[in-house]
Amino acid sequence: MMKPVKPKSRQGRTGVLGLARGFRSDILSALPDKLYRAWMAEFKTPFFKSIVANDPALVKLVLKQRPLDFPKSDYLGNGLRPLLRDSVFLTNGAAWQRQRRIIDPAFEGGRLRQSYPQMYDAAQGLVARITTGPQEFEERASAYAADVIFRTLFSVPIDSDIARDIFQEFRKHQAAQPIVNLGGVLRLPRWVPRFYRPAAVTSARRIRALIAKLTRERARAIADGTAPQDLATKIMTTPDPETGKCFDWDEMVDQVAIFFLAGHETSASALAWALYLLAAHPEWQDQIYYESQMLSDDCSSLS
Repeated sequence: MMKPVKPKSRQGRTGVLGLARGFRSDILSALPDKLYRAWMAEFKTPFFKSIVANDPALVKLVLKQRPLDFPKSDYLGNGLRPLLRDSVFLTNGAAWQRQRRIIDPAFEGGRLRQSYPQMYDAAQGLVARITTGPQEFEERASAYAADVIFRTLFSVPIDSDIARDIFQEFRKHQAAQPIVNLGGVLRLPRWVPRFYRPAAVTSARRIRALIAKLTRERARAIADGTAPQDLATKIMTTPDPETGKCFDWDEMVDQVAIFFLAGHETSASALAWALYLLAAHPEWQDQIYYESQMLSDDCSSLS
């Protein structure tokens, strides 16, 4: 059985410069091998200490059962703040709870049925762009994941002008490695400048301006009664059950930014690796095709 594909882990100890170079090029390769074998392990550097949890039950405890007992670290926020500001990905405590109360209803199980046609259309677009011969699939998977987000969130395909501009700016932002900054490795007072990379700051500013344009247009459509019933409309019209207040458009920009950053990069990477493994194992393709046909027949018999 083939082992999961991942970068080679670091073996043994390394100095400060070696650790910095590792994080700069590939964060997974910079981590010691023991972190991937332990159910929970401590990772110490000269600058900060981390606890890595691999046990599913422990991950569930931290993220779902007792999230308020495990607040998010400023290390992550220090790198992503120019883009995400006060999004649900970076907030803690009462602010995070309020955001979750407004956002969660948009992602309840029944919403998938409404979003599936947009996902299907994006998949058809991906298939149409695949050619014969060797493929650089990371970029195609990245475009597909972004297309799904654009369609389900704002009902626009990735080949629309504003969606294409946002996608290109996100690629630039990721390439600028925004997490790699002085505040990301040192525990500094809030008043100390973080020395963000100019490219990361510029791309974050452009992304937020483009998302703000989409959000303002949607707010006008909601007011006019012409807005499509997609995820953006659902989130922007859902009041906090405790205060009765909805997100204003500026708060919505923060949330849309994290939907793109978190949902796009992780999904694109998983899809790219899955398709790589399928290409390397043609027999898996046959099995998946057989199972999909069986599922299609079962769904047809129920309709």
